[in-house]
Formats: sequence, structure tokens, C-alpha cells
Amino acid sequence: MSKRVSLAAIALAVSTTAAMAGSHCADGKTLTDGKLTIATGNPAYYPWVMDNAPESGNGFEPAVAYAVASKMGFEAADVIWVRSSFDEAIQPGPKSFDFNMQQFSITEAREKVVDFSVPYYSAPMAVMVAANAAETEASVEALRDLIWGGVGTTTAVPMLTAIIQPNKDPMLYADTADVAAAMQAGQIDAAMFDLPTALYLSAVVVEGSKLLGQFPADRTENPDQFGMLMEEGNPLKACVNEAINALAESGELAGIEAEWLQETTGVPLID
Repeated sequence: MSKRVSLAAIALAVSTTAAMAGSHCADGKTLTDGKLTIATGNPAYYPWVMDNAPESGNGFEPAVAYAVASKMGFEAADVIWVRSSFDEAIQPGPKSFDFNMQQFSITEAREKVVDFSVPYYSAPMAVMVAANAAETEASVEALRDLIWGGVGTTTAVPMLTAIIQPNKDPMLYADTADVAAAMQAGQIDAAMFDLPTALYLSAVVVEGSKLLGQFPADRTENPDQFGMLMEEGNPLKACVNEAINALAESGELAGIEAEWLQETTGVPLID
């Protein structure tokens, strides 16, 4: 009995110490003492937020948000969700949130007026196919036989020619809209986009299209990276970065990505 009591006391002490360490990291640095205010879009969309309900924890970004909050010493009940538009959030000046998650790409121009955390997501390249190619096997060998298109000025085309090596030269276009129109018109069978763009195009723009698969982010040259957006000079930044880095090192961040951006969307990895 005494051994069980001793072990329980040790576990409680470790848990209490961890929570105190997290609270100390954020102490006095949040908008509301003891609370963490997180913003998302209005509305927020699948698969980043499921059913426009971030408080449920369902969706890639709420799952990451709650994991980060936990690492920082906050209980789920201490997380407050607010809404903001994308354009409003990237403007300089005071913020109504501690950090904002709306798939904000980290860019030099934006970093001049707001702060970003270290990346919590690096967008992989995904293969989107027209309705006529929807049954194509998700393998490099099968993809070689398709008629490809791409934006000539992006890194997608060099990646396409290096990894897939299609049997016919890809047809090049000026921008993403032109590629989508070519696919809709039946001029091309497939194209590569970063996963967020591909999800949008397939759901909204190109009727009958399908995301066949995605390549690991580390195979993408200069992938688009998302960061948590904060007010410039926010003292909470170091604490947020520490939490994200811990999640990445433990593999928990990769697990969240696999659950919500591979399994939920049905976009498997192409080896």
C-alpha cells in the first residue's frame, strides 16, 4: 500500500511540476490571465476546422491548438476561441487574440508587421486528377501515363518532372486558374498543387476531380509553411515556439497531421 501511495505521490508531483512549468512560461503574457485566446476564421473550413466548431477540437488546426495549449500549461477549458477575418488578422496593430490559426503562410512581407511562430505545418504537394482519371492507381508508375499540366513558374513542375517523369511533357500555364480551367475542359488529366490549394480546387472549382495522393513534405522544395500569427513583439512567442517544437520532436504533431490531413481527407501518401 505504501509503495502505491509513494508512486501516486511522485506522479502527482511530476504532473504538478509540468503544469506549473507551462503556466510559468505563459504567466502574464496572455490577453486574459490564466486563459489562452485563439482565433480562427469566420467561418472556418474543413479539414482545418470541422463543422466550423473549433471548440470541439476536431480538425487539424484545433487539434494542434489544444496540443500546444496543453504543452503551455492550459487546460482545454481555459482555451477561448474568437473569430477574425484573414485580412484583418494580418494587419499591423493590437490583436484580440493571443495567436491566430488560419493557414497563414509565413512570408517576409507579413513578418514586417506581425509575428509568426515556428511552422506547425509544411504543405506537401498533392496530385489532383480530373474525373476521367479518378480511378488511376496512386503510384508513380501509373501517374506517368497521364497528361499533366502545371503553372510554369512554380516548383511543382520541376518536382513533377523529377519524381513522376511523365511520358509526355507537361502542358504549362500562366496561373492556377488556367490549370484548373484546362482540367475542367478535359485538356489535361492531372496537376500538382500544394495540398491546401488542391483541397480547395477539388471541392469548389473543378467538378468531379479527385485528390489521388500527396507526397511527403520533405520531398517538396521550399514548401509553403504555416505559422501561428501574433501581434508584433508578442512576448508569448517564445512559449508558443517551445510548445510546437516539443510536439514536433515527440512525433505528436506528425500524428495530428496524419489523422486530419491524410486519414480524414482520404489523401494518402504516395511513396
